[in-house]
Amino acid sequence: MQDDERVTRIEEAVEPVVRGHGLELVDLDWRPRGPRAVLRVYVDKPGGVAIADCERVSRELGDVLDVAGLIPDAYDLEVSSPGLDRQLRTEREYRWATGKRVRCWLHGGRDVQGRLVEVGGDRFVIERDGERVDVSRGDVGKIRLEAEVPWQKRSL
Repeated sequence: MQDDERVTRIEEAVEPVVRGHGLELVDLDWRPRGPRAVLRVYVDKPGGVAIADCERVSRELGDVLDVAGLIPDAYDLEVSSPGLDRQLRTEREYRWATGKRVRCWLHGGRDVQGRLVEVGGDRFVIERDGERVDVSRGDVGKIRLEAEVPWQKRSL
């Protein structure tokens, strides 16, 4: 089985388990190379993910993946929250981050900070200081979440 097909099948097996625990699958990272393969599953929920959430999901996912036989060799399973300042890479992550604060580095050295309010086919819309900024995906070098902590007030 090719890695792309394996990842798709792993996602199909993982998604219902994650949802069954009241969580959202943010990203799945399969690293088959090295001395031992690694499967990283990033999950989230409103209010944030606790260690206990990750432990419960990890135990069940390990069983589901073992029964499904999708990963025949030894591997390490890691389940965690996406992190406060996660880099966004996939369409799923962009949709998940809608409504959250981001920093977007553009080719040419400029950057845009604000709340990601819209994800379109070839663009992002970021709201900054009450103004909507249209950013072409082709101009983007990197997008990262910005940590939002309740005691730190920022104007948008």
